[in-house]
Amino acid sequence: MSSSVHNDARWLVVGARGMLGQDLGALLAAEGVEYTALTRAELDLTDPEAVKAAVSGYDVVANAAAWTDVDGAEANEAAASAINGAAVRNLAAACSDSGARLLQISTDYVFPGDAAEPIAEDAPTAPINAYGRSKLIGEQAVLELLPDSGYVVRTAWLYGKHGKNFVATILNAAGQREFLDVVEDQQGQPTSTLALARQLLALGRAAYAGRAPAGVYHGTCSGRTTWFGLARAAFELTGLDPERVRPTTSDKFVRPAPRPAFSVLGHDRWAAAGLEPMPDWREALGEYLTPAAEA
Repeated sequence: MSSSVHNDARWLVVGARGMLGQDLGALLAAEGVEYTALTRAELDLTDPEAVKAAVSGYDVVANAAAWTDVDGAEANEAAASAINGAAVRNLAAACSDSGARLLQISTDYVFPGDAAEPIAEDAPTAPINAYGRSKLIGEQAVLELLPDSGYVVRTAWLYGKHGKNFVATILNAAGQREFLDVVEDQQGQPTSTLALARQLLALGRAAYAGRAPAGVYHGTCSGRTTWFGLARAAFELTGLDPERVRPTTSDKFVRPAPRPAFSVLGHDRWAAAGLEPMPDWREALGEYLTPAAEA
């Protein structure tokens, strides 16, 4: 394994079997970073003593575990809040005891989605669904218990090679239907889990070195588009006719949980950590859709 002056921190990745957790674990391994990856079956985050024992001895803890069923949270808010809120408090308390830095993954859904320009890291939160409320509880626990060593990284519109996601779904549907209707009235920043994993690694290293101020960061790719724009870009990059993707509106796809109409996040805070914002969403999408040449 390669070594580096940056690699003296020991990492713990929680939620290791998820889409982001798998990419982060693979990246840490490739970088020669000493780390442990724990799945939901291996660590019960709702058990404070188990969490405390698991965190002991690590310098950076990345929590990629979450209740991610947005619509399901509407009918099961208490269960969602146990994973996204109370369990995060357990992690934050354990990190406070051990001195570890905590990277907590959060969401654009903590915002109401009524902005007209990129949402700043310190903008007021006001979730419009149960999932957003549950994630906000976790954010507040980290910021309260770890004012100097807690990092909340909000992301959005995630896709990656290790889980169900919009890009894979839309390309699969292309093989089954001639035309696809995709909503054009929601704006956001498609973000690959690989790009986010790279940013988390850089942030964790900066945090461990004392260069990154604690607090909130926005971990989304740069630029902006709509779900319609993302679908057309995916078609173009895979050689399909983008004219097969047709615009429609959200009211044609009624779901239990309301979605923010505007999820474009600002990235000003990265400068304080000495880090560049994440790449443009088109660049990250192209990398995701291009088979790895080095394989």
